[in-house]
Amino acid sequence: MAVVNTSHLIIHLFQRQMLRNRVRRLRQHGEDIKSERGTDLSQSTGPRAVDIMVAMGHVDAVEWRFWARETSTDWWDRIVLQVWDESQWLRNFRMPKGTFLEFCELLSPALKRKDTRMRAALTVQKQVAIAFWKLATPDSYRSVANHFGVGKSTVGVAVMQVANAIVELLLSKVVILGNVQVIIDGFAAMGFPNCSGAIDGTHIPILAPDHQASQYINQKGYFSMVLQALVNHRGRFTNINVGWLGKVHDAHVFRNSGLFRWLQEGIYFPDHKITVGDVGMPIVILGDPAYPLMPWLMKPYTGALDSEKELFNYRLSKCRMVVECAFGHLKGRWRSLLTHSDLSETNIPIVIAACCVLHNLCESKGETFMAGWEVEANC
Repeated sequence: MAVVNTSHLIIHLFQRQMLRNRVRRLRQHGEDIKSERGTDLSQSTGPRAVDIMVAMGHVDAVEWRFWARETSTDWWDRIVLQVWDESQWLRNFRMPKGTFLEFCELLSPALKRKDTRMRAALTVQKQVAIAFWKLATPDSYRSVANHFGVGKSTVGVAVMQVANAIVELLLSKVVILGNVQVIIDGFAAMGFPNCSGAIDGTHIPILAPDHQASQYINQKGYFSMVLQALVNHRGRFTNINVGWLGKVHDAHVFRNSGLFRWLQEGIYFPDHKITVGDVGMPIVILGDPAYPLMPWLMKPYTGALDSEKELFNYRLSKCRMVVECAFGHLKGRWRSLLTHSDLSETNIPIVIAACCVLHNLCESKGETFMAGWEVEANC
């Protein structure tokens, strides 16, 4: 619509200039031009001077569509919404149509817009579809814009509006600890007693920032932002911390997180100890060797290992794999996290957090995760 409005202005200016040229020629030939002087081009009623001149054959008519870039929403309105089957929805939006519509209902309070005199507002469904398509694919903004018949800048706006809505409305309801006893029982069935989570960090690639670029280079040599997550036995995020620079070590991120303070103060988990041998064991979380050994954080033994320590390491590693699998599913489902994000440093954490929320909701609904997605994530 903005392009069309701009085109109208160009035509208006073109018409005004043509009229002025005509008036100048008439003056040169000494003709009476009083009638033409009285024409007001700003009026919207009655025949315009340029219309009269076109009728007289003095000015060639201009096709309106020459000035306006035509965009079409038929692909979204008539093909995707009406024709696509469930497999097509799953491949492109990472969820079936029914789940997509549920998301639209949840986000509607924050995304619903009113039409203006200048343009019709995007529907909630189209905003969510644009955002999910961009998050689920490595497509460029221009490619997504062409798909949905919108401007390139509209895609960027839709992504951030939807991400902000997800964080505002759903984060505190979805990324939560939940029933601790169920989690403990789940890890116990996997081989580790009185455990209520596995923790790890992962790097989300970004483009080089304008400031402190060297601080964003991680140990693998690329620019990134750190996502720290605590995961339950089913691979759902129960606590996330995102925004640290890629150069920062996982242990430093952890020690400076709210989760560390709550665990240290004993207020994150309920007081639920069990006796192992003659030692009282509190609820613990599991980490890799990068994390500090704490009364409430277990990590693998290192160095020379006897059979008991090897068994301990095996069980801990088996349970801790849930967090690595969760990261694989997160990035496999929302492939934008695999590419170098060109968002600002303030917007990237919002998008990452939104993807974590979407991950939890899809996992809790048991939505299909295709094997090929994880292969892409691992690559």
